[in-house]
Amino acid sequence: MLTITSAERRALRARAHHLHPVVTIGQHGLTPSVLREIDVNLRAHELIKVRAFSDIRGERDAMLGQICAKLAAAPVQHIGKLLILWRPALSEPVAKEKPTRATPVRGRRPPVADQGRQAGAIRGPGKAGETMAKSTPQARRPRSPTARAPARPPSTGASRRGPPGVPSAPASRERRRRRAP
Repeated sequence: MLTITSAERRALRARAHHLHPVVTIGQHGLTPSVLREIDVNLRAHELIKVRAFSDIRGERDAMLGQICAKLAAAPVQHIGKLLILWRPALSEPVAKEKPTRATPVRGRRPPVADQGRQAGAIRGPGKAGETMAKSTPQARRPRSPTARAPARPPSTGASRRGPPGVPSAPASRERRRRRAP
């Protein structure tokens, strides 16, 4: 298990604040597959959050200790059901390139370079070394302070009655509306 100073721990807690849990420890506890996932994520990210669904704090402390001991990681923080772990990245690259085959495999198309195309013919028109993106962004038109659509005319009492020739509400209803304060 790695040990870190309080200043390093404080910096790691600040870096981990915005992270989401990447591994969840469920009802079966620390199984080999859970440990493997934690190891894979530590290798990829260095600093991870793990969510443990145990309700007992002592069990979560024990899980944190087991994870750190088995995976050579440092405990950063245990807050609620979240465990924050850190392990420095390996100095050697994790993924190694596969050697390319000289003979094509049956059923597969040969790579583009083997089909006789030249590297310059694949690119579109333009000068060599020219990028496709514009060097400066386009300027936006300023918004006009006036509204885009003209304002509607104010409604009048006549528009409530409707167009001519269409029967309106009974007169008694009209009178009730006018008398009500």
